[in-house]
This record gives sequence, C-alpha cells and structure tokens, in this order.
Amino acid sequence: MLEKLHDLGLKSSHLYAAGFASIGVSVVSWLVSKKAENTHRADRWGIFVGEWAPTFFAMGNGLRTYEKE
Repeated sequence: MLEKLHDLGLKSSHLYAAGFASIGVSVVSWLVSKKAENTHRADRWGIFVGEWAPTFFAMGNGLRTYEKE
C-alpha cells in the first residue's frame, strides 16, 4: 500500500500534515459537538477523529522509507 501511495506522488510530509490537521479537527469537532449535543457523544466523536493522527504519522514514517531509496 505504501509503495502505491509513493508511486502516486504522495510524500511523507503530506501524511505528517494530515496527522497534525486531524488533531486540530478532533478538537474542533469535540467543541462543536459539545455545544450541539451531549458531552458523552462529543467525547466519542473527538476520540474517533483523534485516532486518525497516529495512523497518518505511522503511514508517514513508512512512506519515508520509500523516499530514501
């Protein structure tokens, strides 16, 4: 999968940026959901989006190995 992403022109810096962006989106979605709904649902939504960040960072690390070759 990482080789295919590399072949498509995706760089590790793109995935790192997506990881940091997902942290921001997690906070914003938690704040918005907390005002619109109850606290329990806002917490679940914020955690769900927040789990994307480690995935993007891990994929960025993996893709970095293809950039070094």
